Amino acid sequence: MTPHDFYSSQKTKFESDFSNVIQRLRLFHTIRFIVFLVLAASVYVLWGDWGSIGISLGVGAILFTFLVARTGDLHEKRKYFEARVGIDETELEVLAGNWNQLDEGNEFKNDDHDFSQDLDLFGRASFFQYLNRTSLKHGKTRVAEMLASNDCSDIAEKQEAVQELAQKAEWRHDFSAHGSLIQSKISEQTIVTWFAKYVPFVPSYAPILVIAISCLSLAVISLYAFDVITGMHLLICFFVGGGITARILKKVSKLASDTGQIQATFERYHVLLDRIETEQFSSKMLSDLQTNIHQKEKKASLIFQEFSKLLGALDQRNNILISIPANGFFLRDIWICFKIERWIAQNGSKVEEWFDVISRFDALNSFANFGFNHPSYVYPTLSEGKQLEAIGLGHPLLKKEGRIDNDFEMKNQEFFIITGANMAGKSTFLRTVGLSIVMANNGLPICAQSFAYSPIKLISSMRTTDSLSENESYFFSELKRLKRIIDTIEQEEHFIILDEILKGTNSKDKAKGSQQFVEKLVRTRSTGIIATHDLSLCELEAQLPEVKNYYFDAEIVNDELYFDYRLKNGVCQNMNASFLLRKMGIV
Repeated sequence: MTPHDFYSSQKTKFESDFSNVIQRLRLFHTIRFIVFLVLAASVYVLWGDWGSIGISLGVGAILFTFLVARTGDLHEKRKYFEARVGIDETELEVLAGNWNQLDEGNEFKNDDHDFSQDLDLFGRASFFQYLNRTSLKHGKTRVAEMLASNDCSDIAEKQEAVQELAQKAEWRHDFSAHGSLIQSKISEQTIVTWFAKYVPFVPSYAPILVIAISCLSLAVISLYAFDVITGMHLLICFFVGGGITARILKKVSKLASDTGQIQATFERYHVLLDRIETEQFSSKMLSDLQTNIHQKEKKASLIFQEFSKLLGALDQRNNILISIPANGFFLRDIWICFKIERWIAQNGSKVEEWFDVISRFDALNSFANFGFNHPSYVYPTLSEGKQLEAIGLGHPLLKKEGRIDNDFEMKNQEFFIITGANMAGKSTFLRTVGLSIVMANNGLPICAQSFAYSPIKLISSMRTTDSLSENESYFFSELKRLKRIIDTIEQEEHFIILDEILKGTNSKDKAKGSQQFVEKLVRTRSTGIIATHDLSLCELEAQLPEVKNYYFDAEIVNDELYFDYRLKNGVCQNMNASFLLRKMGIV
């Protein structure tokens, strides 16, 4: 089944489920209204027969409560099915080439990063925008960190995890749908920090106190019911409990205020943890993540659910019909706060790790979704003999129709000089190679017929800009970038991508400086590519065996400019600036 067929069938299924839920909701709303009318009518008919009225109201209350609970469950299903339909609609839109409505990830742009700006990793029409399908803010950040990390370790494990999750499309969509229902605006890190800084206020003897007061209250209530004691004794008992609760009322209110904002997170996250715990994973990375949330005594999902229920119970203190008598006779708030603090003491330190596992799965789901959507892409094979060897290599953001793919082979410690006319495809090719390395380092499949490479970090200089805030010229900014590249490769091997360096100086000085810089890179045994319009730089091939010349051509056919976007051996001889100036009527 193709990705398009899968999404179409899933969309149809969940649209049907959504429609059924809507119908059932309407039915339950109607039944609730009928029950209300029947209760009102029974009170009117039975007025004066208080026993019958009490029985009717009691039965009606039980039935109404049941209907409210069922209606709430149906509302949850409605939101879930709606989320599932939305996921399939998004994927169908992306497969059709419409993805500009997705999150651009502009907050992750960094002009000082080793390669992200040059490769359009973030921003409008970026690879992040095309790839990211996370439903959690922390997961979204995790995707950005992984793409920008320059981490080229454990490639085989990454590939194995992405490939396994790619085949679990329904599981991934279920996970993402539940994640998208989380409405809490409090970040996971804020919650973790709150746990770390939390100072308990409930005394250790609270359980004994609660049991003692509760037993005393039950005894007093029983004696009052049998007319053994007066209402004054009952009132005294109530005020004793109320006085004890009042001593820590401000702290209880502060706890309720703090936790009221995080209850939704735990309420939903326990579902995500449950999905991870109950699924079977065979890849090492996914199995290890699953092991990180494994608890001997109780599942992490149940632990989260327990905390969510405690927070929900504390929130009920706002219902005065419950909180006033419950606190006066049974010290309800003290007992719930004690259980919350005990939960924090036992599990607070583990929450960060559990959040981390959830965010990693959320991020890996995006990577796996990319793999599932591109069954024709290939997972790289690791090679020690050559730095990179690709057949039919193309840019994943270009539509297949009209995209020109290239074969490309490069040995370690070789440096390629690529020349070509304007718009011939040099910069696109550089970004294709660079992005392919980033994708391969993250375990993603590559837009190619075959792709073998030796894992390596990446650094580039393609889009240097002047800095007005630091009063730096364009040329000085570029020099700083080139200095950074030299300092970096002297510490650790990187694949280098350069596009028309030293643009901020005159052509003669630029040619001499570029030649010296490439010579420096060759002496450091570096591997990389430089695109240039300076044909004099191609003379280095005759002087240095590590340097190879390639070009993208342009031809004028019937007074029209023609590009084939094919990488060829040699030096470009056809330039197009003067032709374009004449063609556009500029000169």
